[in-house]
Amino acid sequence: MMAGFGHTTRKHPRSRSRTGSRWGSPRPKVGGGPDSATLGIIGVICAVAGFFVLGIVLGPAAIICGWLAMGRRWSGTRNMPALIAVVLGAIDTLLAIVWMAGTTGTGGMMF
Repeated sequence: MMAGFGHTTRKHPRSRSRTGSRWGSPRPKVGGGPDSATLGIIGVICAVAGFFVLGIVLGPAAIICGWLAMGRRWSGTRNMPALIAVVLGAIDTLLAIVWMAGTTGTGGMMF
């Protein structure tokens, strides 16, 4: 009988004690994405800059960064920069749409 290649090796592949909770993760986490505080701050910067230039681009970017910083949910604890980024990004996007609609109307003036 050959050891290691028979039917008996499939019955008990690896025990939990060798791969799981005792020693932690087999591979350390390297890199990853930016944390929620960084995404919230990036969102606020995009929202504020969007009031001056490229609001139609930076507004949705601020909303996305804020949403990701909140963990893609509205419930639970929220960090304040993420919420500010979502709100200012929405206002920024709305103002950019209104401005674009106003400039394409008759006469080229906003109101």
